[in-house]
Amino acid sequence: MSNLFEEVKAQVNGKDKSIVFPEGLDERILTAASRLDTEGVLRPILVGNKEAIQQKATELNVDIHTTTVLDPQSYEKFDEMVQKFVERRKGKASEEDARKILLDENYFGTMLVYMNEADGLVSGAAHSTADTVRPALQIIKTKEGVKKTSGVFIMVRDDEKYVFADCAINISPDSNDLAEIAVESAETAKLFGVDPRVAMLSFSTKGSAKSEETEKVVEALKLAKEKNTSLVIDGEFQFDAAFVPSVAAKKAPDALIQGDANVFVFPSLEAGNIGYKIAQRLGGFEAVGPILQGLNMPVNDLSRGCSAEDVYNLALITAAQAVQ
Repeated sequence: MSNLFEEVKAQVNGKDKSIVFPEGLDERILTAASRLDTEGVLRPILVGNKEAIQQKATELNVDIHTTTVLDPQSYEKFDEMVQKFVERRKGKASEEDARKILLDENYFGTMLVYMNEADGLVSGAAHSTADTVRPALQIIKTKEGVKKTSGVFIMVRDDEKYVFADCAINISPDSNDLAEIAVESAETAKLFGVDPRVAMLSFSTKGSAKSEETEKVVEALKLAKEKNTSLVIDGEFQFDAAFVPSVAAKKAPDALIQGDANVFVFPSLEAGNIGYKIAQRLGGFEAVGPILQGLNMPVNDLSRGCSAEDVYNLALITAAQAVQ
């Protein structure tokens, strides 16, 4: 386990957090849940038919005899869950609708979080991002003052740690979206022991070019400072001006950030997605994520190509978000 996850594990240990896994029959989920339960670092909750899950665990030689398994078909608080879901959807779902919808494992798992029966949710090993995120947006919703959720990657190489955002969710964020992403990404950085210094990225540094795209970033900087007056943030920067002190001294000598940024906010999803993959494939960084931020309670999305180790690590991160 990398130092990054040792630090996250230390934050979670002893905090008695529970994470729900809607995909209880998935081999990787079962393996990770068993490890988490055995280590006692958090309490996993598996969703699905108890007999089927136990049979699968036996086939895999995975011990889940102390792990909680909840089946939507026989859940003792299902009626209460139905009523709370109808209330939360405010006329968008009848009781009859709710009884069908909540048999879906992702909706059921998300409602467990909403009802404080679990502290967070990890899904996506066998479902699309939309299947994981949609229930979260409908039920848990974004925090007050945050209109949209966003997805960050923690980029790790030896002792280096950086936050890249948004690389997963918002295709074409406007100034307000970028400001929200900056503020939320700074909070996420703190989870991983990073003292946030935020750079708003562009193809221009401090007015070296002017266009709608650069002005959007300039406006986002202003809004982010209003949202959090203690935030260490500056822009707009080209990446080299944000990251290389000698370039910053030439291009932005009066900037608050002098080539020492560690949180990078990209102006669009295409830039962020391309950027993190270049760092991963050419720079040899490990990309941890996407970690979803901006929600009232933590929900995170796995890649369908994930390993049991990825599930374990994302569960730790989700629990750390719940502690925060």
